[in-house]
Amino acid sequence: MTADAGVIGQPDAAADGAVGSPTPDGRSRRPPPVYAALDLGTNNCRLLVARPQGPGFHVIDAFSRIVRLGEGVARTGRLTPAAVDRTIEALAVCADKMRRRGANRHRLVATEACRRAVNCEAFLDRVVCETGLALEIITTHEEALLALAGCAPLLDPGRPYALVFDIGGGSTELTWVLQDRTGAPRLIGVISLPVGVVNLSERYGGALVTPALYAAMVDEVAAMLAPFEAAHAIAPRVADGAVQMLGTSGTVTTIAGVKMGLPRYNRRRVDGTRLRFDDIDEISADLAAMSNDDRVSEPCIGRERADLVVAGCAILAAICRCWPVGTLRVADRGVREGILLSLIAADGARRRGGRRPRHRRHGEAVCHVARPEP
Repeated sequence: MTADAGVIGQPDAAADGAVGSPTPDGRSRRPPPVYAALDLGTNNCRLLVARPQGPGFHVIDAFSRIVRLGEGVARTGRLTPAAVDRTIEALAVCADKMRRRGANRHRLVATEACRRAVNCEAFLDRVVCETGLALEIITTHEEALLALAGCAPLLDPGRPYALVFDIGGGSTELTWVLQDRTGAPRLIGVISLPVGVVNLSERYGGALVTPALYAAMVDEVAAMLAPFEAAHAIAPRVADGAVQMLGTSGTVTTIAGVKMGLPRYNRRRVDGTRLRFDDIDEISADLAAMSNDDRVSEPCIGRERADLVVAGCAILAAICRCWPVGTLRVADRGVREGILLSLIAADGARRRGGRRPRHRRHGEAVCHVARPEP
C-alpha cells in the first residue's frame, strides 16, 4: 500500500465525514461516523474502531500486537530495523481494518519510543509510504490525559481523590485527580517517569531476576516518585481514606488474570475488577521467583510478555509502596478509549454549534463528560 491510496491521519475531507448519497430532497447525506483510535507505544500497537452509542461507543473492530518498537532505544537512541519492520507490518493491518470499516474520523498517536528515537522521522516517513498512516507523536502530558479520559468511567465517585497510572513500555504516567461534585475528574498533577517494562527489563534483565535486582528496580522507581509526593502531599490523603487508585497497563491486567486463574485472558472479566495490595505483592513475588519458561506457561502472560512482566511488577510495587491505598481498580482501557471519547465529544459539540476551548487537549475535554460506572 502506498501513500497514493490516501494518507490516513492528515486533515482531509474524510476527517470531517465524507459526503454520502443524496436525500430525497437532493441534499447530501453524510454517512454515519466511524471512529478509529490507534496507540503505538514502545511495546504494543493497538487499534480500536467504533461507532457512537449513547454517551460512549460500540467497538466494531480491534487489533493489538506486541511489536517492541522501542527495544534498544534506551541504550542506542535508535529504532532498530527489525523493530521497524515488525511495527510497519502491524500498522499495515491497522490501515486495512480502518479502510474496510470506513473510518472517517480518526486520531493515530505514537508515544515514548518515537519521542526518544533520533531516527523517528525516517520511521514516520516510511509508515506513510507503506501504510498510508500519518502518526502524531504526543507529549507525555497528553498521553497521561488521554489515559485518564479513557479510564474515567471506572472512578468511584465516593472517594474524591484518585491516583491513575499507566505503566507503558518506555514510560510510566501518573495523574493526580480530584473529582468535582458532578463526579468529573479535575487534573491536579501529572508526572511521566522515564521507565517502562521494556527499558527497565533491558537494564536489569527480564528472563532471570534475582531478589536483589527486583528490590533495586523497586527502589529506583520509588525514588522517581518521591518528588511527585513532595509536590502534592498525597500520602496524608491516603491515610485519611480519601484516595482511590486506578491502574491501566498490561502489568495490572496480567496480575488480575493470574489472580482469577483464567485459562486465557478475558477482558470482560478483568476490566473493572479490583486487586488487594496483598494479592499484588504475593503474585508479583511468585512471578519474580519463576523461571522464564514457567512465566511463558502462564496463560495470561505467554512468551511475548514473560521477560517484561517482572519489571512491570516492580514499577507497580513502587507505586503501591509510595501510596498504600490498599486496593487497586484494574482498567483494560486507556489511551485509545480516551481518543475515541474525545473525538465523539468534539463532534457532538460541533453539531450543537459550540466550540471546544482552545486550551483544552483531547483528554481534558473528555474528563468532564465521562461518567463513573457503578
